[in-house]
Amino acid sequence: MGDLARIFKAYDVRGVVPDELDEPVAAAVGAAFVEVTGARSLVVARDMRVSSEPLAQAFVRGALARGAHVVDAGLASTDLLYYASGSMELPGVMFTASHNPARYNGMKMCHAGAVPVGADTGLTEIRDRAARIADVGPATGTVVRKDLLRGYAAHLRTLVDLHAIRPLKVVVDAGNAMAGHTVPAVFEGLPLELVPLYFELDGTFPHHEANPLEPENLRDLQKAVIDSRADIGLAFDGDADRCWVVDERGESVSPSAITALVATRELAKHPGSVIIHNLITSRAVPEIVAEHGGRPVRTRVGHSFIKAEMARTGAVFGGEHSAHYYFRDFWYADSGMLAALHVLAALGGQDRPLSEVVAAYTRYHASGEINSSVPDVAGAMARVRRAFAGRGEVDELDGLTVTGAGWWFNLRPSNTEPLLRLNAEAEDERTMTTIRDEVLGVIK
Repeated sequence: MGDLARIFKAYDVRGVVPDELDEPVAAAVGAAFVEVTGARSLVVARDMRVSSEPLAQAFVRGALARGAHVVDAGLASTDLLYYASGSMELPGVMFTASHNPARYNGMKMCHAGAVPVGADTGLTEIRDRAARIADVGPATGTVVRKDLLRGYAAHLRTLVDLHAIRPLKVVVDAGNAMAGHTVPAVFEGLPLELVPLYFELDGTFPHHEANPLEPENLRDLQKAVIDSRADIGLAFDGDADRCWVVDERGESVSPSAITALVATRELAKHPGSVIIHNLITSRAVPEIVAEHGGRPVRTRVGHSFIKAEMARTGAVFGGEHSAHYYFRDFWYADSGMLAALHVLAALGGQDRPLSEVVAAYTRYHASGEINSSVPDVAGAMARVRRAFAGRGEVDELDGLTVTGAGWWFNLRPSNTEPLLRLNAEAEDERTMTTIRDEVLGVIK
Protein backbone atom coordinates (compact mmCIF):
# COMPACT_ATOMS: atom_id res chain seq x y z
CA MET A 1 0.00 0.00 0.00
CA GLY A 2 2.94 2.32 0.56
CA ASP A 3 3.32 5.46 2.65
CA LEU A 4 -0.01 6.81 3.95
CA ALA A 5 1.48 9.60 6.08
CA ARG A 6 0.30 12.23 3.61
CA ILE A 7 -3.38 11.54 4.28
CA PHE A 8 -3.30 10.49 7.95
CA LYS A 9 -3.54 13.68 10.00
CA ALA A 10 -3.54 14.21 13.76
CA TYR A 11 -7.29 13.62 14.12
CA ASP A 12 -8.54 12.03 10.90
CA VAL A 13 -7.79 10.89 7.37
CA ARG A 14 -8.03 13.48 4.59
CA GLY A 15 -6.85 13.50 0.99
CA VAL A 16 -7.55 14.16 -2.68
CA VAL A 17 -9.53 11.45 -4.48
CA PRO A 18 -8.23 9.35 -6.19
CA ASP A 19 -4.65 10.66 -6.19
CA GLU A 20 -4.13 10.22 -2.44
CA LEU A 21 -7.23 8.34 -1.27
CA ASP A 22 -8.82 5.60 -3.37
CA GLU A 23 -10.81 2.40 -2.88
CA PRO A 24 -7.83 0.07 -2.26
CA VAL A 25 -6.60 2.46 0.44
CA ALA A 26 -10.08 2.61 2.00
CA ALA A 27 -10.32 -1.21 2.00
CA ALA A 28 -6.92 -1.53 3.66
CA VAL A 29 -7.89 1.04 6.29
CA GLY A 30 -11.13 -0.87 6.94
CA ALA A 31 -9.20 -4.06 7.60
CA ALA A 32 -6.63 -2.25 9.74
CA PHE A 33 -9.36 -0.47 11.73
CA VAL A 34 -10.85 -3.81 12.78
CA GLU A 35 -7.41 -5.25 13.57
CA VAL A 36 -6.39 -2.31 15.76
CA THR A 37 -9.70 -1.70 17.57
CA GLY A 38 -10.61 -5.37 17.86
CA ALA A 39 -14.11 -4.42 16.78
CA ARG A 40 -16.46 -7.36 16.30
CA SER A 41 -19.13 -4.85 15.15
CA LEU A 42 -18.90 -1.28 13.89
CA VAL A 43 -21.03 1.41 12.25
CA VAL A 44 -20.15 3.19 8.99
CA ALA A 45 -21.76 6.35 7.56
CA ARG A 46 -21.02 8.79 4.74
CA ASP A 47 -21.75 12.24 3.40
CA MET A 48 -23.08 13.17 -0.06
CA ARG A 49 -19.74 13.55 -1.88
CA VAL A 50 -19.52 11.68 -5.18
CA SER A 51 -16.65 9.57 -3.87
CA SER A 52 -18.13 8.83 -0.43
CA GLU A 53 -20.28 5.82 -1.31
CA PRO A 54 -17.59 3.85 -3.21
CA LEU A 55 -14.98 4.66 -0.56
CA ALA A 56 -17.34 3.62 2.24
CA GLN A 57 -18.18 0.38 0.42
CA ALA A 58 -14.47 -0.35 0.03
CA PHE A 59 -13.88 0.28 3.74
CA VAL A 60 -16.75 -2.07 4.59
CA ARG A 61 -15.21 -4.70 2.32
CA GLY A 62 -11.97 -4.48 4.31
CA ALA A 63 -13.81 -4.69 7.63
CA LEU A 64 -15.84 -7.71 6.42
CA ALA A 65 -12.61 -9.41 5.39
CA ARG A 66 -11.57 -9.31 9.05
CA GLY A 67 -14.83 -10.91 10.16
CA ALA A 68 -16.54 -7.79 11.50
CA HIS A 69 -20.29 -7.16 11.51
CA VAL A 70 -20.98 -3.78 9.90
CA VAL A 71 -23.98 -1.53 10.49
CA ASP A 72 -24.31 0.63 7.37
CA ALA A 73 -26.02 3.88 8.44
CA GLY A 74 -25.95 5.31 4.90
CA LEU A 75 -26.14 9.08 4.46
CA ALA A 76 -25.47 10.92 7.71
CA SER A 77 -23.98 13.95 9.35
CA THR A 78 -20.91 13.37 11.48
CA ASP A 79 -22.86 13.98 14.68
CA LEU A 80 -25.39 11.36 13.51
CA LEU A 81 -22.46 8.92 13.29
CA TYR A 82 -21.50 9.94 16.85
CA TYR A 83 -25.09 9.29 17.93
CA ALA A 84 -24.89 5.85 16.34
CA SER A 85 -21.57 5.08 18.02
CA GLY A 86 -22.79 6.33 21.39
CA SER A 87 -26.26 4.83 21.43
CA MET A 88 -25.17 1.42 20.09
CA GLU A 89 -21.78 1.39 21.88
CA LEU A 90 -19.96 0.64 18.63
CA PRO A 91 -16.78 1.95 17.02
CA GLY A 92 -17.63 4.10 14.02
CA VAL A 93 -16.26 5.64 10.83
CA MET A 94 -17.65 8.62 8.96
CA PHE A 95 -16.66 9.24 5.35
CA THR A 96 -16.43 12.98 4.82
CA ALA A 97 -13.99 15.76 4.06
CA SER A 98 -16.05 18.20 6.13
CA HIS A 99 -15.70 21.71 4.64
CA ASN A 100 -12.99 20.84 2.09
CA PRO A 101 -13.59 21.19 -1.68
CA ALA A 102 -15.32 18.46 -3.69
CA ARG A 103 -12.12 16.72 -4.81
CA TYR A 104 -11.30 15.77 -1.18
CA ASN A 105 -12.61 13.00 1.01
CA GLY A 106 -11.62 11.43 4.28
CA MET A 107 -12.53 9.44 7.37
CA LYS A 108 -13.37 10.45 10.92
CA MET A 109 -13.01 7.49 13.27
CA CYS A 110 -14.15 6.83 16.82
CA HIS A 111 -14.10 4.08 19.38
CA ALA A 112 -17.34 2.88 20.98
CA GLY A 113 -19.16 5.68 22.77
CA ALA A 114 -17.96 8.25 20.20
CA VAL A 115 -14.49 8.37 21.79
CA PRO A 116 -12.21 9.89 19.14
CA VAL A 117 -9.49 7.93 17.37
CA GLY A 118 -6.50 10.22 17.01
CA ALA A 119 -2.78 9.88 16.43
CA ASP A 120 -2.22 8.89 20.07
CA THR A 121 -5.28 6.65 20.35
CA GLY A 122 -4.94 4.25 17.44
CA LEU A 123 -4.80 6.29 14.24
CA THR A 124 -1.05 5.94 13.78
CA GLU A 125 -1.24 2.18 14.26
CA ILE A 126 -4.13 1.94 11.80
CA ARG A 127 -2.04 3.87 9.26
CA ASP A 128 0.97 1.60 9.71
CA ARG A 129 -1.04 -1.60 9.48
CA ALA A 130 -2.98 -0.41 6.44
CA ALA A 131 0.28 0.42 4.67
CA ARG A 132 1.29 -3.25 4.91
CA ILE A 133 -1.96 -4.62 3.45
CA ALA A 134 -1.84 -5.33 -0.28
CA ASP A 135 -5.11 -7.27 -0.56
CA VAL A 136 -7.75 -7.51 2.17
CA GLY A 137 -8.96 -10.94 1.05
CA PRO A 138 -12.47 -12.43 1.02
CA ALA A 139 -15.35 -11.26 3.22
CA THR A 140 -16.30 -13.36 6.23
CA GLY A 141 -18.34 -10.80 8.16
CA THR A 142 -21.88 -9.53 7.66
CA VAL A 143 -23.45 -6.16 6.90
CA VAL A 144 -26.89 -4.74 7.66
CA ARG A 145 -28.41 -1.42 6.55
CA LYS A 146 -29.97 0.65 9.35
CA ASP A 147 -31.69 4.05 9.11
CA LEU A 148 -30.83 6.04 12.25
CA LEU A 149 -32.08 9.50 11.22
CA ARG A 150 -35.35 9.36 13.19
CA GLY A 151 -33.64 8.10 16.32
CA TYR A 152 -30.98 10.80 16.05
CA ALA A 153 -33.58 13.56 15.65
CA ALA A 154 -35.67 12.26 18.55
CA HIS A 155 -32.63 12.03 20.79
CA LEU A 156 -31.59 15.64 20.12
CA ARG A 157 -35.11 16.85 20.92
CA THR A 158 -34.91 15.14 24.32
CA LEU A 159 -31.82 17.22 25.12
CA VAL A 160 -33.35 20.63 24.28
CA ASP A 161 -37.08 21.31 24.64
CA LEU A 162 -38.37 23.67 21.96
CA HIS A 163 -42.08 22.84 22.01
CA ALA A 164 -42.98 25.78 24.28
CA ILE A 165 -40.99 28.49 22.46
CA ARG A 166 -42.58 31.27 20.43
CA PRO A 167 -42.81 30.59 16.68
CA LEU A 168 -39.59 31.43 14.86
CA LYS A 169 -38.75 31.85 11.19
CA VAL A 170 -35.40 30.13 10.56
CA VAL A 171 -33.32 30.29 7.37
CA VAL A 172 -30.96 27.34 7.04
CA ASP A 173 -28.18 27.19 4.43
CA ALA A 174 -27.23 23.53 4.10
CA GLY A 175 -24.69 24.21 1.35
CA ASN A 176 -25.99 21.19 -0.63
CA ALA A 177 -24.55 19.09 2.18
CA MET A 178 -25.69 16.90 5.05
CA ALA A 179 -27.76 19.46 6.95
CA GLY A 180 -30.18 19.19 4.04
CA HIS A 181 -30.71 15.59 5.14
CA THR A 182 -30.86 16.09 8.91
CA VAL A 183 -32.53 19.49 9.50
CA PRO A 184 -36.02 18.51 8.23
CA ALA A 185 -36.08 15.48 10.54
CA VAL A 186 -34.85 17.44 13.58
CA PHE A 187 -37.19 20.43 13.02
CA GLU A 188 -40.28 18.28 12.38
CA GLY A 189 -43.12 19.11 14.77
CA LEU A 190 -41.36 22.14 16.28
CA PRO A 191 -42.74 25.73 16.13
CA LEU A 192 -40.22 26.65 13.47
CA GLU A 193 -40.95 28.00 9.99
CA LEU A 194 -38.07 26.69 7.91
CA VAL A 195 -36.73 28.65 4.94
CA PRO A 196 -34.37 26.18 3.24
CA LEU A 197 -31.37 27.16 1.14
CA TYR A 198 -29.52 24.55 -0.94
CA PHE A 199 -31.00 21.45 0.71
CA GLU A 200 -30.47 19.32 -2.40
CA LEU A 201 -27.62 16.92 -1.68
CA ASP A 202 -24.89 17.59 -4.21
CA GLY A 203 -21.26 16.78 -3.48
CA THR A 204 -20.06 19.13 -6.22
CA PHE A 205 -21.24 22.12 -4.13
CA PRO A 206 -22.83 24.02 -7.05
CA HIS A 207 -23.67 27.18 -5.08
CA HIS A 208 -20.77 27.61 -2.67
CA GLU A 209 -18.44 25.50 -0.57
CA ALA A 210 -19.99 24.21 2.64
CA ASN A 211 -17.58 26.17 4.81
CA PRO A 212 -19.34 28.83 6.90
CA LEU A 213 -16.07 30.13 8.32
CA GLU A 214 -15.47 31.90 5.00
CA PRO A 215 -17.56 35.12 4.90
CA GLU A 216 -18.17 34.72 1.16
CA ASN A 217 -20.12 31.52 1.85
CA LEU A 218 -22.53 33.32 4.20
CA ARG A 219 -23.74 35.98 1.79
CA ASP A 220 -26.74 34.05 0.45
CA LEU A 221 -27.84 33.20 3.99
CA GLN A 222 -27.48 36.80 5.16
CA LYS A 223 -29.52 38.09 2.24
CA ALA A 224 -32.22 35.47 2.75
CA VAL A 225 -32.54 36.31 6.45
CA ILE A 226 -33.10 39.98 5.64
CA ASP A 227 -35.36 39.38 2.63
CA SER A 228 -37.59 36.90 4.47
CA ARG A 229 -37.58 38.91 7.72
CA ALA A 230 -36.41 35.83 9.55
CA ASP A 231 -35.54 35.64 13.22
CA ILE A 232 -32.28 33.77 12.70
CA GLY A 233 -30.06 32.16 10.07
CA LEU A 234 -28.05 28.95 10.44
CA ALA A 235 -25.25 27.71 8.16
CA PHE A 236 -23.74 24.23 8.44
CA ASP A 237 -20.53 22.82 7.05
CA GLY A 238 -20.28 19.78 4.78
CA ASP A 239 -20.78 17.10 7.42
CA ALA A 240 -23.00 19.35 9.58
CA ASP A 241 -20.92 19.04 12.73
CA ARG A 242 -20.36 22.81 12.77
CA CYS A 243 -23.04 25.49 12.85
CA TRP A 244 -22.63 29.21 12.19
CA VAL A 245 -25.30 31.68 13.38
CA VAL A 246 -26.55 34.86 11.71
CA ASP A 247 -28.85 37.29 13.56
CA GLU A 248 -32.04 38.96 12.30
CA ARG A 249 -30.01 41.82 10.77
CA GLY A 250 -27.94 39.40 8.68
CA GLU A 251 -24.91 39.93 10.94
CA SER A 252 -22.62 37.05 11.91
CA VAL A 253 -22.64 35.99 15.53
CA SER A 254 -19.25 35.08 16.96
CA PRO A 255 -18.86 31.41 17.96
CA SER A 256 -17.45 32.74 21.23
CA ALA A 257 -20.80 34.43 21.94
CA ILE A 258 -22.59 31.18 21.10
CA THR A 259 -20.21 29.30 23.42
CA ALA A 260 -21.01 31.69 26.26
CA LEU A 261 -24.74 31.53 25.58
CA VAL A 262 -24.88 27.73 25.55
CA ALA A 263 -22.58 27.57 28.58
CA THR A 264 -24.98 29.67 30.65
CA ARG A 265 -27.86 27.40 29.66
CA GLU A 266 -25.94 24.29 30.63
CA LEU A 267 -24.80 25.88 33.91
CA ALA A 268 -28.42 26.67 34.75
CA LYS A 269 -29.12 22.91 34.51
CA HIS A 270 -25.82 21.80 36.04
CA PRO A 271 -24.65 24.49 38.52
CA GLY A 272 -20.95 24.69 39.22
CA SER A 273 -19.94 22.53 36.26
CA VAL A 274 -16.76 22.76 34.22
CA ILE A 275 -16.95 24.51 30.84
CA ILE A 276 -14.16 23.93 28.33
CA HIS A 277 -12.99 26.66 25.95
CA ASN A 278 -9.95 26.67 23.70
CA LEU A 279 -7.36 29.40 23.92
CA ILE A 280 -8.65 31.18 20.79
CA THR A 281 -12.14 31.87 22.17
CA SER A 282 -12.90 35.33 23.48
CA ARG A 283 -11.84 36.21 27.01
CA ALA A 284 -15.53 36.94 27.55
CA VAL A 285 -16.20 33.19 27.67
CA PRO A 286 -14.27 32.34 30.88
CA GLU A 287 -15.48 35.59 32.44
CA ILE A 288 -19.14 34.79 31.80
CA VAL A 289 -18.71 31.17 32.85
CA ALA A 290 -17.22 32.27 36.19
CA GLU A 291 -19.95 34.89 36.68
CA HIS A 292 -22.56 32.13 36.30
CA GLY A 293 -20.86 29.93 38.87
CA GLY A 294 -19.06 27.63 36.46
CA ARG A 295 -15.42 26.64 36.28
CA PRO A 296 -13.76 27.58 32.96
CA VAL A 297 -10.93 25.35 31.75
CA ARG A 298 -8.69 26.44 28.87
CA THR A 299 -7.34 23.94 26.31
CA ARG A 300 -5.37 23.71 23.12
CA VAL A 301 -7.13 24.00 19.76
CA GLY A 302 -8.45 20.73 18.34
CA HIS A 303 -11.31 18.37 19.03
CA SER A 304 -9.14 15.59 20.44
CA PHE A 305 -7.81 17.95 23.13
CA ILE A 306 -11.28 19.30 23.91
CA LYS A 307 -12.84 15.85 24.18
CA ALA A 308 -10.01 14.47 26.29
CA GLU A 309 -10.20 17.40 28.71
CA MET A 310 -13.98 17.16 28.90
CA ALA A 311 -13.72 13.48 29.81
CA ARG A 312 -10.98 14.19 32.37
CA THR A 313 -12.87 17.02 34.10
CA GLY A 314 -16.45 15.83 33.54
CA ALA A 315 -17.18 19.14 31.77
CA VAL A 316 -20.79 19.65 30.78
CA PHE A 317 -19.98 21.66 27.63
CA GLY A 318 -17.11 22.87 25.48
CA GLY A 319 -16.84 25.40 22.66
CA GLU A 320 -14.30 26.38 20.01
CA HIS A 321 -13.77 29.50 17.92
CA SER A 322 -14.32 27.34 14.81
CA ALA A 323 -18.01 26.77 15.68
CA HIS A 324 -17.49 23.27 17.09
CA TYR A 325 -19.58 22.68 20.21
CA TYR A 326 -19.23 19.66 22.50
CA PHE A 327 -21.76 18.23 24.97
CA ARG A 328 -21.42 15.83 27.87
CA ASP A 329 -25.00 14.70 27.20
CA PHE A 330 -23.92 13.79 23.65
CA TRP A 331 -21.07 11.45 24.57
CA TYR A 332 -18.68 14.44 24.85
CA ALA A 333 -18.93 14.73 21.06
CA ASP A 334 -19.53 17.82 18.94
CA SER A 335 -22.87 18.57 17.33
CA GLY A 336 -23.66 21.66 15.30
CA MET A 337 -27.33 20.69 15.34
CA LEU A 338 -27.50 20.47 19.13
CA ALA A 339 -25.84 23.87 19.45
CA ALA A 340 -28.39 25.28 17.00
CA LEU A 341 -31.27 23.90 19.09
CA HIS A 342 -29.85 25.59 22.19
CA VAL A 343 -29.70 28.94 20.38
CA LEU A 344 -33.25 28.50 19.06
CA ALA A 345 -34.49 27.65 22.55
CA ALA A 346 -32.77 30.71 24.04
CA LEU A 347 -34.16 32.97 21.32
CA GLY A 348 -37.67 31.53 21.36
CA GLY A 349 -37.92 31.52 25.13
CA GLN A 350 -38.14 35.33 25.28
CA ASP A 351 -39.26 38.22 23.09
CA ARG A 352 -36.06 40.08 22.19
CA PRO A 353 -34.35 39.72 18.78
CA LEU A 354 -31.22 37.60 18.53
CA SER A 355 -28.92 40.62 18.17
CA GLU A 356 -29.99 41.80 21.64
CA VAL A 357 -29.73 38.32 23.14
CA VAL A 358 -26.13 37.77 22.02
CA ALA A 359 -25.04 41.33 22.88
CA ALA A 360 -24.82 40.22 26.50
CA TYR A 361 -22.14 37.70 25.53
CA THR A 362 -20.03 40.04 23.34
CA ARG A 363 -17.54 42.20 25.24
CA TYR A 364 -14.39 42.59 23.15
CA HIS A 365 -13.21 43.33 19.63
CA ALA A 366 -11.67 40.37 17.80
CA SER A 367 -9.65 40.07 14.60
CA GLY A 368 -10.97 36.67 13.60
CA GLU A 369 -8.45 34.10 12.42
CA ILE A 370 -5.93 35.48 9.91
CA ASN A 371 -3.71 33.04 8.01
CA SER A 372 -0.26 34.04 6.74
CA SER A 373 1.74 31.86 4.36
CA VAL A 374 5.38 31.90 5.42
CA PRO A 375 8.40 29.94 4.13
CA ASP A 376 9.96 29.69 7.62
CA VAL A 377 7.30 29.19 10.27
CA ALA A 378 9.75 28.75 13.15
CA GLY A 379 11.72 31.85 12.16
CA ALA A 380 8.60 34.00 11.95
CA MET A 381 7.41 32.76 15.34
CA ALA A 382 10.80 33.63 16.83
CA ARG A 383 10.68 37.16 15.39
CA VAL A 384 7.26 37.79 16.93
CA ARG A 385 8.41 36.40 20.27
CA ARG A 386 11.38 38.81 20.27
CA ALA A 387 9.25 41.76 19.16
CA PHE A 388 6.84 41.33 22.09
CA ALA A 389 9.40 40.34 24.74
CA GLY A 390 8.62 42.12 28.00
CA ARG A 391 5.33 43.58 26.76
CA GLY A 392 2.99 41.06 28.32
CA GLU A 393 2.49 37.66 29.88
CA VAL A 394 3.65 34.86 27.58
CA ASP A 395 2.47 31.26 27.46
CA GLU A 396 3.05 28.51 24.91
CA LEU A 397 0.21 26.07 25.57
CA ASP A 398 -0.52 26.15 21.83
CA GLY A 399 1.78 28.33 19.75
CA LEU A 400 2.55 31.73 21.26
CA THR A 401 0.04 33.67 23.35
CA VAL A 402 0.93 37.15 24.61
CA THR A 403 -1.44 38.94 27.00
CA GLY A 404 -1.02 42.64 27.67
CA ALA A 405 -3.11 45.33 29.35
CA GLY A 406 -6.50 45.08 27.64
CA TRP A 407 -5.32 42.93 24.73
CA TRP A 408 -4.01 39.49 23.77
CA PHE A 409 -3.02 37.58 20.69
CA ASN A 410 -2.26 33.99 19.80
CA LEU A 411 -0.01 32.92 16.94
CA ARG A 412 0.18 29.22 16.14
CA PRO A 413 1.40 27.16 13.19
CA SER A 414 -0.92 25.03 11.09
CA ASN A 415 -0.59 21.27 11.56
CA THR A 416 -0.72 20.60 7.82
CA GLU A 417 0.41 23.70 5.89
CA PRO A 418 3.23 26.31 6.01
CA LEU A 419 0.84 28.79 7.63
CA LEU A 420 0.72 30.87 10.78
CA ARG A 421 -2.72 31.53 12.26
CA LEU A 422 -3.23 34.78 14.14
CA ASN A 423 -6.08 35.66 16.50
CA ALA A 424 -6.09 38.98 18.36
CA GLU A 425 -8.57 40.59 20.75
CA ALA A 426 -8.74 43.80 22.72
CA GLU A 427 -11.08 45.94 24.79
CA ASP A 428 -11.42 48.45 21.96
CA GLU A 429 -11.18 48.15 18.20
CA ARG A 430 -8.28 50.57 17.80
CA THR A 431 -6.04 48.57 20.15
CA MET A 432 -7.00 45.29 18.50
CA THR A 433 -6.18 46.71 15.07
CA THR A 434 -2.84 48.05 16.27
CA ILE A 435 -1.77 44.73 17.83
CA ARG A 436 -3.03 42.73 14.83
CA ASP A 437 -1.17 44.88 12.33
CA GLU A 438 2.04 44.89 14.35
CA VAL A 439 2.11 41.09 14.56
CA LEU A 440 1.35 40.75 10.85
CA GLY A 441 4.08 43.25 10.05
CA VAL A 442 6.65 41.23 12.00
CA ILE A 443 5.53 38.03 10.30
CA LYS A 444 5.79 39.44 6.80
